[in-house]
Amino acid sequence: MLSIDVYTSDYKPIAATPPGWGGRQATWPASTATLIHGRHEAALVDALITLEEAQRLTEWIRAKDRTVTTVYVTHGHADHFLGLSVVLDAFPDAVAVALPEVVPYAEEQLSAPVLAYWESLFPGRLPARTVAPRPLTGEVITVEGHELRPVPVGQSDTHPSSVLHVPELDAVVGGDVAYDGIHMWLAQTDHEARMRWLAALDTVEALRPRIVVPGHRDPAAPGDDAAAVIAASRRYLHDFDTSVAAASDAGEVIRAMTTAHGERGNPYTLFASATAQFPDQEPDAER
Repeated sequence: MLSIDVYTSDYKPIAATPPGWGGRQATWPASTATLIHGRHEAALVDALITLEEAQRLTEWIRAKDRTVTTVYVTHGHADHFLGLSVVLDAFPDAVAVALPEVVPYAEEQLSAPVLAYWESLFPGRLPARTVAPRPLTGEVITVEGHELRPVPVGQSDTHPSSVLHVPELDAVVGGDVAYDGIHMWLAQTDHEARMRWLAALDTVEALRPRIVVPGHRDPAAPGDDAAAVIAASRRYLHDFDTSVAAASDAGEVIRAMTTAHGERGNPYTLFASATAQFPDQEPDAER
């Protein structure tokens, strides 16, 4: 029998922010890592980013007296896997894998220029050693004979992306396809990408899950009810796309989305997403 437990790492202050954000402290969104386990072994989905949170994650796993055999990386954004080296040091027999199409994007995140970007956000806080996932061979990951199924979905807040389906638990560990209680990272999307993201949510919904674990969720979010998480993510994407189409500048998008979704955490994410839609304008968080 399998069980699922979710570790949520809280909002993290970031050191470097773009012009226009102002003097407020910007934060990185709260993130999850998910443990799918049997009586003795476990698979971990995503591995966070900073040294401190990856260490806390491994302590959390050890407290459950489980041995990680596989770490599955859902997509190529480094905030979901730079902690891999810490997890693999703690569980040296584990392997880190991702879908073959995801691996090149993860490897790109470990290039000097991209790592310099992440270091500018978290100076002195990243693990000293970096590890990229290997390409997954085969179609399933097993934990004590139980099957976990990676599912490519194409677009989320980056492309390519995937989710991990756990049929036995009616669960989907969703990477960044769905968010819960946090502004969604849309800085790298245009209208067409947002439509593809909506199609990715349709793919998740078609799996008929009872549980969807978002890669980013507010620590106070009430749970991982699939229908609620998917519906809220879909509504946010529609509202953002409509706001951008109607706006003449980022400030109008920020105001519209704050009115519609002001309860969501991490307003810096909304600022970054809105200003990215108007790259020729001077950003101003107060507009």
